[in-house]
Amino acid sequence: MTVTKMSWRPTYRSSKFRNVYGKVGNREHCYDGIPITKNVHDNHFCAVNSKFLAVVTESAGGGSFIIIPVSQSGRLDSHYPKVCGHQGNVLDIKWNPFFENIIASCSEDTSVRVWEIPEGGLRRNMTEAVLELYGHSRRVGLIEWHPTSSGILFSAGYDYKILIWNLEIGEPVKMIDCHTDVILSMSFNTDGSLLATSCKDKKLRVIEPRSGRVLQQASCKNHRVNRVVFLGNMKRLLTTGVSRWNTRQIALWDQEDLSMPIVEEDIDGLSGLLFPFYDTDTHMLYLAGKGDGNIRYFEITTEKPYIQYLMEFRSPAPQKGLGVMPKHGLDVAACEVFRFYKLVTLKGLIEPISMIVPRRSDTYQEDIYPMTAGTEPALSASEWLSGIDRDPVLMSLKDGYHRPNQLVFKAPVKEKKSVVVNGIDLLENVPPRTENELLRMFFRQQDELRRLKEELTTKDVRIRQLELELNNLKNGK
Repeated sequence: MTVTKMSWRPTYRSSKFRNVYGKVGNREHCYDGIPITKNVHDNHFCAVNSKFLAVVTESAGGGSFIIIPVSQSGRLDSHYPKVCGHQGNVLDIKWNPFFENIIASCSEDTSVRVWEIPEGGLRRNMTEAVLELYGHSRRVGLIEWHPTSSGILFSAGYDYKILIWNLEIGEPVKMIDCHTDVILSMSFNTDGSLLATSCKDKKLRVIEPRSGRVLQQASCKNHRVNRVVFLGNMKRLLTTGVSRWNTRQIALWDQEDLSMPIVEEDIDGLSGLLFPFYDTDTHMLYLAGKGDGNIRYFEITTEKPYIQYLMEFRSPAPQKGLGVMPKHGLDVAACEVFRFYKLVTLKGLIEPISMIVPRRSDTYQEDIYPMTAGTEPALSASEWLSGIDRDPVLMSLKDGYHRPNQLVFKAPVKEKKSVVVNGIDLLENVPPRTENELLRMFFRQQDELRRLKEELTTKDVRIRQLELELNNLKNGK
């Protein structure tokens, strides 16, 4: 197979997206005064849904992130409450696609945590997670929710392992153990039956997540892969990476044959990581460079030239990361097809950038808003683990989005533990009488909990990894 080189010369194909333009939110629609994390980990540090905007913040001693209701733009109070239960830097945060008040976070403290945010946002600091998940032996760099199942969470650690958590029981149920270095990105196909990963070992993999079996593998010598994204149901993958000449590059792959890319193309000579975002509904691909202010966008087709360059949104302010609003949170009246939330670290600012299809008519534009994945899970965690695959439950955006989700997230009830030190149960909520007493009690609790957790974690992690290795051995027979 020969690798096709794309041409940037415009071919005058009729496309309804050829005039899409980016519009930055007015100052009053931006979020200001946010102490955005200075961590250099290559993640977005930002997650958005139709209710809340979550941003990882700079903090001393442990990791934290803030939750801002999307409607509350403007300047943030310096004492704004934080989610601050982690003992190490927070490296990734992701909203549950079906429960809009549930967010997962992972950290350098080797834990994954699931938090329930009250309606309207936080009124005080939150330190108690609904679930604390320990199973990795080193820091956890990535988390991804399963796209169709309500209670399945994937986490990738610096121990080179991917754990699959069943949140119905609060335990890891599978371990994917095929990587030989740090996992850089994870992406699911539409029904979540396949997982694509990019890894520091320069291999691109397509994995059957339930069995952990590697279905396809590419050793990328000419195109060093950084990020991978499934292109919906097109049976294609798109990767961003670096060529052997150190230029930024994209490549298109057939998910059933990774022996060679279908197309690869150099983008530019800048050094920042290229984040890919794919919109299944419009077949548009957005490429945003970390550290530069540009977002290029393309249309993906099944015939040649496969990737059609459309336009570039330019901005002088460099982006550290980008959050993406789910489809049901977009302004359909303004013909908005995608919305980024751009982190500008130097200004402590988050800017919304709307991608808009210019239309003269005020009526609902059916052709740019097909039925899209909604907020209802297609199956439970136990159904997915038993081998069932289902496509997402689709919804129409025609009536705006008014139907509230009636689902309630139920965390598994864990046995209540008590830690008694000097006759005081440290895990009980004993109301202190003075501020000094509160501080003393807080630090005493922190020290005691840290010591106990370290002790527990080392034992727990070893047991769980041995159990999962045993399962892998049994399944491999």
